[in-house]
Amino acid sequence: MIIGREALVEEFVVHRLGAERTDSVYSDFTVTLKSDVEQEFLRKLFLKPFAQMATTSEFTHPVALEYNVLNGLCEGLRNGQDLLEGSLSIARHLLDVSEHHNIKGGDLFVVRFTGVGLAAAVHDAIGIYKFDEKEIFIESRTEAGLVELRMRKGIGSRKPDKACLVVNTLGGPTLFVLDDNEYTGYWQKDFIGHRPKNDHVNSTNNLLDLTRSFITAHLPQEQELDRADQIDLLNRSVAYFKEHDEFIKDEFVKEVFQEEEAIRSFNDYSQEFQRNNDIELQDSFEISTHAVRKQARVFKSVIKLDRNFHIYVHGDRDRIERGVDEKGRKYYKIYYDEES
Repeated sequence: MIIGREALVEEFVVHRLGAERTDSVYSDFTVTLKSDVEQEFLRKLFLKPFAQMATTSEFTHPVALEYNVLNGLCEGLRNGQDLLEGSLSIARHLLDVSEHHNIKGGDLFVVRFTGVGLAAAVHDAIGIYKFDEKEIFIESRTEAGLVELRMRKGIGSRKPDKACLVVNTLGGPTLFVLDDNEYTGYWQKDFIGHRPKNDHVNSTNNLLDLTRSFITAHLPQEQELDRADQIDLLNRSVAYFKEHDEFIKDEFVKEVFQEEEAIRSFNDYSQEFQRNNDIELQDSFEISTHAVRKQARVFKSVIKLDRNFHIYVHGDRDRIERGVDEKGRKYYKIYYDEES
C-alpha cells in the first residue's frame, strides 16, 4: 500500500520513554542521515511495515476534530514546526494518555518524510514509532590483527511494537496504524484517536467482506447451496474486482449473482451488514487493487473431502458434478480437456 522506494527520511528524533518509576530521557537534537546506505536502512525500518497494509484511517474525536491532540500536533509539523519541538509534545502526549496503563518503556521515534508513495502520488508524511524491546546482534571488528566479537543490543530488522504513519493527502491526512496487540486502547483511541477512512481502499475491503460473508454464511441458510456453488460465486466476486477499475453495484450483482432472488437477498443483507458494522457502503467507487490482492487470499476456493482429497476450483462450474451413488457414497465428477 505504502511505496517507499523514492521516499526520503529528512530527519528524525528519538526519545527514551520511561516506564513506572523510570524517568524519560528526551533528545535535544534531530538526526539527519543522507547516504544511500543509510536512507535504504531507514526506509526499510520505518516504511516497510506499512507496505502490505490494506486499511486506512483518519483522525477523529467524539466531540470535534479540533480536540484531537495528535491531529493538532501533526498539523503543526505539516505547517513547518520544528521537528524537535513537535516530537517533545508528541512524547509528552503519549506519556499523558498511557500513565495508568502500565506500559513498557522504550524508544519513541518521530520521523519526517518526503516522497512517500500512496495511490499513484507522492506525499510528505510524519511517522511515529514505539519500540519496546531491542534486538540482540553480533558486532565483529578487527583489532591488532585479531577478530573481535561483541554482543550488542539495538534496533534493526524487527517491526515496531506500535506505529502510526500520517500521510499528508489532499482532503485530510491518511493514517496507517500498527499495533502489536489487535487493539490497544491507550494507543489507538487515547493517543491517536482514529476511525476507518471513507475512501476507496476501505470501500473495497468492506464490499469484499460483505460479499464473502453473504455467500458463505447467509445465502446457504436461504437456499440449497453446495460448496462448489459457493466457490463459483466467490470466484466470480473476486474476478469482478480484479477485472474492473470501478465498482458499480447494479453491474456487480448482475454479473455475480445473476438471479433476481439472490440479488434481492444480497441487497437486504447489505443493509443489515452496514447497520451491524456501523459503516456506509457506496454504490460506486474506485477499486483498490492492493485491497483486492490482500482479500483474495481469504476467498477460499477449495473443497475439502473428508481427510482424503482437496479439490481446488478456479474455473468453469459446469465442469463439476456432485452426486450420490447407489451405495450412498457422495462423489464429485470433474470434466477436463487436458492433463498437465
